[in-house]
Amino acid sequence: MTDHIATMIAAALSAFILALPVGAGDAHADDAALYERARALLAAIPLIDGHNDMPWGLRARTDGHLDRLDLATDLSEMERPMDTDIPRLREGGVGGQFWSVWIPIRESGGRPGDARVVLEQIDLVKRMAARYADDFELAFTANDVLRIHRSGKIASLVGLEGGHSIENSLAVLRATYDLGARYMTLTHTKGVDWADSATDEERSGGLTEFGKEVVREMNRLGMLVDLSHVSPAAMHDALDVTRSPIIFSHSSAFAVCANVRNVPDDVLLRVKNNGGIVMVTFLGFYVSEPQRLWADERYAERNRLRELHGDDRDAIRAAMEEWDQANPAPEATVQQVADHIDHIRDTIGIDHIGLGSDFDGSPTLPVGLEDVSGYPNLMVELFKRGYSDKEVAQIIGLNILRVMRDVEKVAAELQKTEQPSEARIEELDAEPAPEPVVD
Repeated sequence: MTDHIATMIAAALSAFILALPVGAGDAHADDAALYERARALLAAIPLIDGHNDMPWGLRARTDGHLDRLDLATDLSEMERPMDTDIPRLREGGVGGQFWSVWIPIRESGGRPGDARVVLEQIDLVKRMAARYADDFELAFTANDVLRIHRSGKIASLVGLEGGHSIENSLAVLRATYDLGARYMTLTHTKGVDWADSATDEERSGGLTEFGKEVVREMNRLGMLVDLSHVSPAAMHDALDVTRSPIIFSHSSAFAVCANVRNVPDDVLLRVKNNGGIVMVTFLGFYVSEPQRLWADERYAERNRLRELHGDDRDAIRAAMEEWDQANPAPEATVQQVADHIDHIRDTIGIDHIGLGSDFDGSPTLPVGLEDVSGYPNLMVELFKRGYSDKEVAQIIGLNILRVMRDVEKVAAELQKTEQPSEARIEELDAEPAPEPVVD
């Protein structure tokens, strides 16, 4: 920990001590004191969330017209509520946000036109930052994040969600980096032509040769390699190839909740050796094992009803409503999110944990973390479990800043010796020539 960071934490502790409520001792007063302790730390250290899908939420509600929805107002009570707005970002103490530039993937490998939609989404983030310039500022480096946080604004970073974003083109990858994208999730819910997804059938057995070249080019650019959503085989392939630390922008621990989107322990051990980070997510059925099992049962029931009723959507909808009433979903909790943090700390150490909420991309969220105002509640839970201020500071922001710096440093060295890759998927992943027929 640098002297500068140590000084910031010391200042936060001093502010916390001055803010202690008189007569602390009962549970309510203790919780209030811990909450003030969290607020003091948030003032000193930028809380950096690895994944928020608000840009697509804005597109879906306004077709990209930012004047049709005011982020400076509370959007929790609108007809289609959002998890994110400026007042609640401020309440939650957010200092930096990777805005997910997600676009749907309906076909394996994506489809022509995906890159255009990605560029429109990056443009939306830039226009959002310009429109609300008193609250947001675009960030491209770790130092940018610290500078912007000190100015009282929220550092806004861009992350691409899904390798279909680049349409199998390293030139498009480089263009998105030039426009500000600082990570790319290699897949989304479906695999791409060069990488397998955790939630799709296996096609490549991990990464193809072109997929490995994508990782190498991301290293050279200084773009974070994000392994959320990819298959375990693709995780291992990426860790074999990368020259830089990797991230999981919004994943949790498979050992705590056996969702295929979470990180297995054998991969966690490699994350430690790589110097990377797992940014623990809040999505309910990635967090809560009872909720995951409930979601699996619900999915099976929907499939059964589709088999029974065919194209009769009204019959399926009515039957599912009855099933939902008879089988209410178990709640996920802030304590369960902390359980994932505990497991990762106990397995690979405090240096490899961050936060990646998936707000505005999650159909179900934990009690206490229902929107972007809730981060202090998680910090309070960690304090109750004995985490120190330094450890909580690492989790909320210092770890991802360290990874960003490491990636920037590796890129600076690689760019001294490597030119932009000219590889094409047709060259690296070409079908092998058939064996000659011998008469």
